Amino acid sequence: MAHLIFVFGTLKQGFRNFHVNRGRRVGGDVVTVEPHPLYIVGPRCLPWLLERPGEGLPVVGQLFEVDDETLAAMDRLEQVDDPQWYVRRRIRVQPHPGGGEAIEAWVYFGGETGFAGAERHAGPIAEYTAALAAQYPCVAT
Repeated sequence: MAHLIFVFGTLKQGFRNFHVNRGRRVGGDVVTVEPHPLYIVGPRCLPWLLERPGEGLPVVGQLFEVDDETLAAMDRLEQVDDPQWYVRRRIRVQPHPGGGEAIEAWVYFGGETGFAGAERHAGPIAEYTAALAAQYPCVAT
């Protein structure tokens, strides 16, 4: 089965965990329809998107179509459902720039528990970029 997933951080093309993302990129950049707070947090300087619609900024990322096996590998990487890590939920995104028809996709939201105790390096930000990824001297995942 094919799944659409919105990636905004290390699973993006060109970033350190892209090797786990064996999906097919769909179009160019996309942006969340609603603002959400995106931070860079913790000793690994991870991009951390919070499930707080209406706060923060619209977040820019990439859209991929992945199969069941790839989605399961991403779930393992993101430690889905561990309250210290990420949960997978649905979000609406649209083409960026310029908007367009919104579609629904999966996304990994960082857990509030993990966020509460984490050092915040940057945020809220609109996009996790290569420049930001290189800016912080953090340990790799």
